[in-house]
Amino acid sequence: MKTKNRIQISNAFLLAFTTLLFVACGVQQAQNIDSSKGNTWTIESQEDWQANIAEKSNLEITEGKVIPTEKEAVFKSSMKKFTKKKSAKSITFSQSAEWLNWEQIPTAAPANLGDAPVALQLGDGNYWMFGKYDTRKKNKRPKDFKSKDTTLIGYDVVLKTTHLKNQFDAPAGLKKTKKGYHAWHSIDMKNWVHYGPISDMSSRWVTSAEYIDGKFYFYYDFPNDQDPHLLIDENLTDGLIGKKMGMAFKDPSDGSDCAVIRDLDGNFHIIAEDWSPIDASTHAWDSPLATHAVSKDGFNDFKILNPAVDERTKPTGKFAEYAHPHWFKEDPDNYPGKASPVDIPRQRIKKGDVVSFGKYEIHEPEQNSFGDWASISIGGQYYLFADYDPAGKTGGKHMSVAWFTSDNINKQFEFCGNIGQGHPDPDIMFAEGKYYLLTQTRNDYVSSGPWVETVKVRMGVDTTNDGLVNEWSDWQVVKEQYDYIKGFSKQIEKTPAQMNFSDLPKGYGFQFEVKMTDTTENESKPILDKVVVSFDK
Repeated sequence: MKTKNRIQISNAFLLAFTTLLFVACGVQQAQNIDSSKGNTWTIESQEDWQANIAEKSNLEITEGKVIPTEKEAVFKSSMKKFTKKKSAKSITFSQSAEWLNWEQIPTAAPANLGDAPVALQLGDGNYWMFGKYDTRKKNKRPKDFKSKDTTLIGYDVVLKTTHLKNQFDAPAGLKKTKKGYHAWHSIDMKNWVHYGPISDMSSRWVTSAEYIDGKFYFYYDFPNDQDPHLLIDENLTDGLIGKKMGMAFKDPSDGSDCAVIRDLDGNFHIIAEDWSPIDASTHAWDSPLATHAVSKDGFNDFKILNPAVDERTKPTGKFAEYAHPHWFKEDPDNYPGKASPVDIPRQRIKKGDVVSFGKYEIHEPEQNSFGDWASISIGGQYYLFADYDPAGKTGGKHMSVAWFTSDNINKQFEFCGNIGQGHPDPDIMFAEGKYYLLTQTRNDYVSSGPWVETVKVRMGVDTTNDGLVNEWSDWQVVKEQYDYIKGFSKQIEKTPAQMNFSDLPKGYGFQFEVKMTDTTENESKPILDKVVVSFDK
C-alpha cells in the first residue's frame, strides 16, 4: 500500500515537473516552432534580437540595434523551425538611420559661387547650383586673360572659357549681375557652366528651391529672415529673372531660412526657423524650434503643423527683445522701427539707429540652436540638415552642420549628429550616385548614403528536420541602392539591402549568419536595425 502511494506521488511529481519545464521553455518553443502559415520572420526590437541569438562576437545589442564593438563582428541567429517544409525567398536588412557616413572634401561648388549654396538635381547628369556671384579678389579675372570660344560635351551652345578651372560661361552668363543669385549647371559635378542671374536685389535671400513640371520654384526671404516668398522660373539659361509670385507663407513667427521639399503626393512642405523661444541675434540667427507648414501647390494656403524640430528647454514666462539689422531697412512698411537704445557692434547698429525688434520668451538653461534648413528624403526616410550653434559657444568657429531624421515628415525629427566647423548654411543633393552636403565654408562632405559597408550574409537550411543546418548558401554582400525618382529633385528611391534564395532547397528550419566589417574611416558603423526573412506559402 505504501509502495503504491509512493509510486503515485512520484508520478504526480514527474507530471508537475514536466508541466513546469514546458511552461518555462514555452517562450523559446514558440519562438522557434511556427505553424506552416507564417510567411515572415521579423527581428527588430531589443527582445527580438536577444531571443534570436545563437552566437555573437564583437557586438552589443542596445535599444533594438546590433552595434559592432570592433572592426569585425558576427551575429548568428537561432534556428527558425516550421512544422511543414518551406522555401526561403529573401532576407532584407535595415540599418540605423543616423547617417554618420560622411567624408570631408574640398568645396564641390563652382569656385565663384558665393554665399549659401542652393542645389537641385533633375536626374542623371543634370545638376544645378545657385548662389551669389562671388567677385572677391581671388575670383577676379586677371587683366592679361583672354576668353576663348569653346564647346563642351553635353551643351549645344558655344561657351566661353574662364580663368577658373573647369568653369565656363554660357552666353547668358555674360549678363550683368542683378545682385541676387546666379545659376550654374553641370553634367558631371566637375565642369560647371554659368548661366547668369536668376534673382535680383529684392529676391537675393534665396534659401531653398524645388522643381516641378519644368518650373523652378525659388523660395527667398523678404525681408531677410522673414516670410518665404516665391519666384518661378521656367528657363534658367536666358539670364533673366523669373516671375515673382509674392509671399508664399505668412509665417507668424520671426526667422525663416526655410527648406522646401515635396512629398511623393506632391505636397510642398516648408521647414522654417521659429525664433520665439530664443534671442536669435546671439545664436547665429538660429533657434531650437522649427516651424512646419504644408501646401498643395507651394504657394497658397500653407497650413501650420506641429513643429518639425523642438529642442527647447524650460520657458520662464519672461520676455525680451532683440534687434534685426535688415527688417526696417528692407521693408519699413511691414516692419516699423524704433531707435536702438544701445550700440550693438556685432550687428553694426549704433545707438539711435532706427531698427526693427523681435520678441522672444526666455528659456533656461541656454539652448542649442539650429537653422538655415535643407531637406532630402531617401526611400521615405526624411532628413533635415542645418546650422548647429551649440549652447555655451559663440562665434562661427564653434558651429557645424547638424542633421535630423524621421520616418514620416509629419512626425517630429530626431537629432542624429553633426560634422565640420564654421557657419555652414547647408544644402543637400544626390548626384552621380553620391550625396553631396554643400556648405558656404571651405569644405563640403560626400557620402555613399546612410548604408554603411560592409555586410555579408548567408542562409542555412535544415532539410531533414534534425534541428541542424544541412546546407548553407554562399556568402553574399548586401547593401542599399539609391536612384533618382523622375519628377522629384529631393525624393530618392531606395532599393533595400536584400539577398534572395532561389537556389536554396526547402526545409523545416532556417538560420542566418551576418558578418559586419567597418570599412569606413569615419565614425559610422554597420549598425543593424531590422531583419526580415520572407518565406513562400
